[in-house]
Amino acid sequence: MKDARVIEMDEVAIRFSGDSGDGMQLTGTLFSDASALYGNDISTFPDYPSEIRAPQGTVGGVSGFQVQFGKKEVTTPGDFAHVLVAMNPAAVKANARFMNPGGTIVYDSDSFTEKNLKKAGFKTDDPFKECNLEDFTIIAVPVTSLTQEGLKGFGLDNKSILRSKNMFSLGLVCWMFSRPLDYIEEFIHNKFARKPVIVDANIKALHDGYNYGMNLQHLTPTYIVHSADIEKGTYRNINGNQATAWGLLAAAEKSGLELFLGSYPITPATDILIALSERKDLGVKTFQAEDEIAGISSAIGAAFAGDLAVTTTSGPGLALKSEAIGLAVMAELPLVIVNVQRGGPSTGLPTKTEQSDLLQALYGRNGESPVVVLAAGTPSDCFYYAFMAAKIALERMVPVILLTDGFLGNGSEPWRIPEMKEMPSILPRFAKDANSFQAYNRDPNSLAREWAVPGMKGFEHRIGGLEKNITGNVSHDPENHQVNTRIREEKVQKVKDLIPELELFGDIEGDVLVVGWGGTYGHLISAAGELRKEGKRVSHAHFFYIKPLPGNSAGIFQRFKKIVVCELNQGQFASYLRDKIPGFKYYQINKMKGLPFTVNEIVDGVKKLMEE
Repeated sequence: MKDARVIEMDEVAIRFSGDSGDGMQLTGTLFSDASALYGNDISTFPDYPSEIRAPQGTVGGVSGFQVQFGKKEVTTPGDFAHVLVAMNPAAVKANARFMNPGGTIVYDSDSFTEKNLKKAGFKTDDPFKECNLEDFTIIAVPVTSLTQEGLKGFGLDNKSILRSKNMFSLGLVCWMFSRPLDYIEEFIHNKFARKPVIVDANIKALHDGYNYGMNLQHLTPTYIVHSADIEKGTYRNINGNQATAWGLLAAAEKSGLELFLGSYPITPATDILIALSERKDLGVKTFQAEDEIAGISSAIGAAFAGDLAVTTTSGPGLALKSEAIGLAVMAELPLVIVNVQRGGPSTGLPTKTEQSDLLQALYGRNGESPVVVLAAGTPSDCFYYAFMAAKIALERMVPVILLTDGFLGNGSEPWRIPEMKEMPSILPRFAKDANSFQAYNRDPNSLAREWAVPGMKGFEHRIGGLEKNITGNVSHDPENHQVNTRIREEKVQKVKDLIPELELFGDIEGDVLVVGWGGTYGHLISAAGELRKEGKRVSHAHFFYIKPLPGNSAGIFQRFKKIVVCELNQGQFASYLRDKIPGFKYYQINKMKGLPFTVNEIVDGVKKLMEE
């Protein structure tokens, strides 16, 4: 029998894993929120099966939630978990390769039956030996039977009792990490307010798990992770989809416009539609359309009518919206299109993350159809870049595509809530002089046209999908089409004066520049930091503005011997850079597993490149 251990760490990663019905996402979320309230910085990674009703007990049906928390800035959910909570054998098999050497595995021993071992694909009755996990601290806890015993006097059926297993596990882990239970109890009271017996049962299971840890102190290691030293302010734990919705709300307030969202539900973007549909109190109008085309078409109508117009989707939906995006380009209407990327092609991996829609966002339309393209880098970043997407659309009269992804949309981190006075102004380009107004008359500096909406007397005009002349009348003149095609592209490029220059993490010159875009930010900046600690001359540059690219990009590239582009696709951004910033050799590190990078993957890849 091992002696009890107290382990003090700067940061710890814990992974909750089990079947889809085991409540691992809720368990992980509640533990993350409790840790954030305790004062830790956190980063989370919910990992869902791609099937709604995945086969129970199988590796393909495993649902996981990983959170890394610490007393310093946390930029990733962690490559490997220090603690795994496994509700069945499949959870052990699915997560064995993601465990930190010497870590702790807490498992529900009641579920490790011959039948479940066979479902998970184990050949023996010792799954830990098969997975080479013998050197780990392995703690068997009869979670199922203890939950049943603890709740047998509540008058609940067995199915309802088993739904509380996750609360028992959560209580045990809260004891291991000295997390207070107050927030979790408050959540349970609010969620099941109309079902007092469910409230009492879940709180009983939570405390039973906590007390079980106290009684098994001789077996169970405890961890001390002190609170983080962070900037003062009001914080909340926020995921990327919530942050996107709130960024759009802030943009509507700053611009003085009503917010309209026309969308069709699609994983993993649906939560943006849900979040905004709950804000009728702020004047938000949401329309759940019958399909993707209707969703964006309604948003285009709202843009014509003078609203801040938004549509949200994921990769397959962006493909369906392509013709309508072209209409917004031709009509030069302000429109924000949010694409929360997922694995493809076709239906692909609906619940898994990927960065494979970049070229679709840049070029996936008929004709020369340029739009502005932005990409958020962290879950809380989604707030700022949603705001900026709206600002650019409204001030430059151009459609803007904001790229996030499943990792950002579902992942969460603490976010300091800004005051509205901290946010930039948004000045929509409403037409003012009816005597001089022409539909496609342009500002000489930005090339943006004026915005006249129905009801503005004297500003009657035509816009639409056919090519127009300056008055808004249809034009088939080839010279006019040539001029307008160039203007639409030049107008997008002139957005450079609204965006910041590319920033460097590290020295201004060196051996290797690690380049990324969008949701790989946390892993890449962590990898660059690790390499720099080892004395390597490595820096990191991250792109949040894709089209147009920051004006100083080429100047930064010139200062490094090698440039390596890291992305969750086969090299779409590297290909784009070869086209837009030629003259450099772009090395690549790519991954397409439906998972984010690990820091180790980037570190090993860069070291290999430096050795060549």
